[in-house]
Amino acid sequence: KMDDDDDDIPQLSSHTLAALQEFYLEQQQREGMKTSQGFNQYSIGSIEEDWQLSQFWYSDETASCLANEAVVAAGKGGRIACVSAPSVYQKLKEQDGKDFSVCILEYDRRFSVYGEEFIFYDYNHPLNLPENLLPHSFDIVIADPPYLSEECLKKTAETIKYLTKGKILLCTGAIMEEQAAKLLGVKICKFIPKHSRNLANEFRCYVNYASGLD
Repeated sequence: KMDDDDDDIPQLSSHTLAALQEFYLEQQQREGMKTSQGFNQYSIGSIEEDWQLSQFWYSDETASCLANEAVVAAGKGGRIACVSAPSVYQKLKEQDGKDFSVCILEYDRRFSVYGEEFIFYDYNHPLNLPENLLPHSFDIVIADPPYLSEECLKKTAETIKYLTKGKILLCTGAIMEEQAAKLLGVKICKFIPKHSRNLANEFRCYVNYASGLD
């Protein structure tokens, strides 16, 4: 009698197979979307989250809300800096033709696809910035420090204070409220920011001016 070798081959359950097929299909659709003519390089998710860099993109609604707030706060012809907040930058770029300028300060070099508006930024060296990035040259700075730590907020705060003419919109954990007030003079808003994937930590927005987020 011949051994039935098939018995030794591990079989995937139908549930696992279905999940795998769904995953590959989603991947194909995403790649197809990227290569199709109508692909918008600024849409949220065009550059995927890298959790090792502590990246968590905002939901579409939150990114839109923060981008609109920044435009109003910056005023006509205003300059906006997005520090470690790429999904807000992407939403601002979708508003092509609006009367403002924006740049993105980001550690992840994948965002260099955005050309001259991309500035490599490492919060560990908060003032290691290009010479053409003049102090107090932005009408509003939106910042989302990558880590929920006092050290990260303290260093990012140095960058924010260097760049802003005055207005600050900070997005970070609710547990950083006291530190944020001490370092940047910002107060918590009623608006609750959401992410495209749920975070374990409660997340909030903080401002130091009369904003539309209340």
